[in-house]
Amino acid sequence: MAEKAIMFDSSRCSACKGCQVACKTWNLLPSPIELNSQKWSGTLQNPPDLDENTRLVISFDEKPREKYGVDWAFGRRGCSHCTDAPCVQVCPSGCMHKDEETGFVIFDTDLCTGCQYCHMACPFDVPRYHNVGLSGYNITVNKCTACIDRVRNDRAPACVSTCQPGALMFGDRDEMLKIAHERVDLLKEKGFEAARVYGENEMGGLHTLRVLKYPIEQYGLPENPQTSPLLGAMGWMKPILGVGAVALVGGLGISFLTGLGYHRDEMRYDEVNHDIIDVDTGETIRHIDKEAGER
Repeated sequence: MAEKAIMFDSSRCSACKGCQVACKTWNLLPSPIELNSQKWSGTLQNPPDLDENTRLVISFDEKPREKYGVDWAFGRRGCSHCTDAPCVQVCPSGCMHKDEETGFVIFDTDLCTGCQYCHMACPFDVPRYHNVGLSGYNITVNKCTACIDRVRNDRAPACVSTCQPGALMFGDRDEMLKIAHERVDLLKEKGFEAARVYGENEMGGLHTLRVLKYPIEQYGLPENPQTSPLLGAMGWMKPILGVGAVALVGGLGISFLTGLGYHRDEMRYDEVNHDIIDVDTGETIRHIDKEAGER
């Protein structure tokens, strides 16, 4: 299977948020249903950011034009699925890992230690966690997986399958890049000089590609995303942790080997004479004097 990619074309997005709903529905992620449960933030973006139950948000940036109207920059806020994924590199347990066939970054909740290193390392500020601050519960990571369960069964991610204006596409990464560049060329012909493809080379190449219609700052994306310095520290720590694990396993192995052939004598206690008797030979191993102690 060739590497895959989700391509988001901001120039075609109508901000209907159908992708957000599809993501929640397919991945069984709850949302608050109380009336007016979220305060007005001055923008139609809702919810305001990713959280433990929200993997995808359509971001809003409204800029007034010089003469009339508004430039609406709709962005895709979610995992970028980096080729050089810092979250994968920094994860000490193997919870965060890449699907080698598709290139998407996925996770195994059962392996999550709740260390939150992946969030600290991510240049896009993406991973979120369940149960932070709650005693008695394990902290577990949550983020977009590109609906890997659907992809492995030859289906597009849920967000792509519901996009009515065609702002989301899914397929082989090379094909998505080709389409993205064609869209950028068309936008530039129409006078959108800042139009560009984002994700072709950033972080080794992203598997969430974006066609940006307006300047990058309107989408809240880093111009030149960098690997967090945290990875440098973890680069030292992982070998140490690895050596510790090897030493532990080795020590257990030595203990096992040295114990082979060892037989512990079976003993019984004679309550009448207060003697400890070897069951196999019947000999008294020691006598216990209740007043003076053992002898």
